Amino acid sequence: MKSIWQQILRYLYIGKKDANAPKNRYLSMMNGMNRISIIVFIIAIIIMCIRLFTKRH
Repeated sequence: MKSIWQQILRYLYIGKKDANAPKNRYLSMMNGMNRISIIVFIIAIIIMCIRLFTKRH
């Protein structure tokens, strides 16, 4: 069973691609959308952390 972290690294082009994975146009489009959503999520988490630590009372 593949780990979630390995799939995330593949989406972000950091990990090795699976040689046995099917090559399909729709699958590559889905991977591209997943890649975009992961990047946006990471950016949002970074912004939330920055706002949390720089908030002054």
